[in-house]
Amino acid sequence: MSIDAVPSTAADSRSEFHEEWQQWHRRHEEARADPHGFLAVTGLHWLTPAPQQFPDVPGEWHTGDDGPVVILGEDEQLVVDGRQIWGRHEFGPIAERAGLTVGIDGGVLEVARRGGHDILRPRRPDHPLRADYRGTPTYPPHPRWVLSGRFVPFDSPRSTTVGAAVEGLTHVYDAPGQIEFAVDGVPLRLTAFNGGTPGSLSVLFTDATSGVTTYPANRALTVGAPDEQGRVTLDFNRATNLPCAYTDFATCPLPPAENRLPVAVEAGEKIPYEPLADDAAGRS
Repeated sequence: MSIDAVPSTAADSRSEFHEEWQQWHRRHEEARADPHGFLAVTGLHWLTPAPQQFPDVPGEWHTGDDGPVVILGEDEQLVVDGRQIWGRHEFGPIAERAGLTVGIDGGVLEVARRGGHDILRPRRPDHPLRADYRGTPTYPPHPRWVLSGRFVPFDSPRSTTVGAAVEGLTHVYDAPGQIEFAVDGVPLRLTAFNGGTPGSLSVLFTDATSGVTTYPANRALTVGAPDEQGRVTLDFNRATNLPCAYTDFATCPLPPAENRLPVAVEAGEKIPYEPLADDAAGRS
């Protein structure tokens, strides 16, 4: 089955295509540079059963079967669900890939669970990585990278273990199926995970541009829900970097081994600009 690029030849269609992409990219960049987004993360702390204190987080923390627990000092407080908290606070068990955000002086604190571990990630709007963010370079958007594909579901979701940007960490996802498509007549397929909205799909991949013009570890693409015939559209112009392309404080998943495409997908976001010298220490 030959799957070709979705045609777009009229000048007005090309103009509309570029305008829609520009609007999408602007929204994506605004979300990335949110005052409490990933560019504002100042640390990644792993909780253990033994109590620990961290220089950029109030309180003494530990975790166990009952979830994270903090004991705050006399002059320390958190804001949880709009309420000021003093003393001891139990967060309860946190589900994998879930978390909550609490208020701290000068920012917020993410209390989350990743790869079977409870973690803390403080986020401060004045973090240099966010304050000095210059945007992310991209390939020029082009209709040739809007491809038709077909979603082929598995008989039942397959538990898929992938690596992570953090050494020694793994993530486990249920993969509902694969997406078949073609680039310049080369048949390809990608294992898909469930997306962020009902019915949508998410794919992680690398390709021949990875480590050359695009971030080497992973690229991400959101795919809309398949129609009744399983047809989907892959707009690689909207392929994005995950947070690990910008900060060492991310635990991003890596693509499944089968999602290493042998072709060059010259579309989407490129390798981010180098951080400014003042932030180099924050990423070491």
